[in-house]
Amino acid sequence: MKILIKNGRVMDPASSFDEVCDVAIAAGRILSLNSTAADFAPNKVIDATGCIVAPGLIDLSARLREPGYEHEGMLESELAAAVAGGVTSLVCPPDTDPVLDEPGLVEMLKFRAEKLHQSRVFPLGALTRALKGEALTEMVELTEAGCVGFSQAEVPLVNTQVLMRALQYAATFGYTVWLRPQEMHLGQGVAASGALATRLGLSGVSVAAETIALHTIFELVRATGARVHLCRISSAAGVALVAKAKADGLAVTCDVSINSLHLTDLDIGYFDSRMRLDPPLRQQRDRDAIRQGLADGTIDALVSDHTPVDEDAKTLPFAEAEPGATGLELLLGLACKWGGDSQAGMGRALAVLTSEPARVLGNALGTLQASAGRLVKGGVADVCVFDPNSVWMVAPAALRSQGKHTPFSGHQLSARVRWTVVGGQVAYEASH
Repeated sequence: MKILIKNGRVMDPASSFDEVCDVAIAAGRILSLNSTAADFAPNKVIDATGCIVAPGLIDLSARLREPGYEHEGMLESELAAAVAGGVTSLVCPPDTDPVLDEPGLVEMLKFRAEKLHQSRVFPLGALTRALKGEALTEMVELTEAGCVGFSQAEVPLVNTQVLMRALQYAATFGYTVWLRPQEMHLGQGVAASGALATRLGLSGVSVAAETIALHTIFELVRATGARVHLCRISSAAGVALVAKAKADGLAVTCDVSINSLHLTDLDIGYFDSRMRLDPPLRQQRDRDAIRQGLADGTIDALVSDHTPVDEDAKTLPFAEAEPGATGLELLLGLACKWGGDSQAGMGRALAVLTSEPARVLGNALGTLQASAGRLVKGGVADVCVFDPNSVWMVAPAALRSQGKHTPFSGHQLSARVRWTVVGGQVAYEASH
């Protein structure tokens, strides 16, 4: 298919390209920027007047709930939510049922996703078999099946010796290990430790649960030379430790969720189970440090932490409710809100959703690596066209995800996605 995107403000954060121009697409690739050949005959013309034409978003944390949790989400519904949010590539954790610890399961998931012709799916393989923290998985076979890294998802790896062996093994082959820093025994609560948790009588998760785990991870990275991506940093102390580790030259990257970027524990209000999240919402000083860390590059990427939860599991007393929230369709709007509120600007807001996540994934992207998160001539045509001035209200019933619960219900956001192009095909077009 040949597509011409006309009159849009084309922004490529990786190269700082920012011009009003046309984008020509053919055979799944970007044919030209700003110099369309006179004989180019498009099958479809997209008038992007007043819109920003950006690289397709890359979300480093989105649960698709398949296999095993189809009552909370399915590939069809969650990938439809992804392209409606401008997300053209996403990374899914391995904590499905069964766990993604066998090549056949990974291949089946990839095959199902590719048949839908929507967002690209990049699975993480389980670091240990069944995520039990005992025996390592066959990382080479899982990589050949399509895994882009290895993770314990939300299951802490208690045995430090097993973690060290996993990092040694991964370092040998150049794989990245994705870890959510949480010390198991200190991370059992349902809200962040502090005055609010005490007042509400909720069990607390101290900042030390994150920082102790980070110290352990960094020492093991020093010892093994492994590359580690830290998932969903949540505290000011955690951000400071990451900054020091990077300054020391350790091969670490990290991300933060849209929830921690915008919300604090005070938003829990009177036991609002929509705010039951993992990691828990922390205090304002933590949120402020996260916002600054994302702006200055200490934090590499912003993620939706999309975790659809069904009605029965969410409408329970706060401490009993299942943690998680839908986020794929809110990622762009919340990134742009942060960019405007913090003076980080639109360029940085798009970078943490496009070129920076692509850099985190690196050579795991394979043939996509050269142009993922970019708008470049000859690059893969994954494009998000959105209206930065179109204001919309988050209405759970209108979300395409099967998970309708979000802490941002009723919030007004800007940046409405108009078109999403994946591999040169229009995967989403908003009704006008």
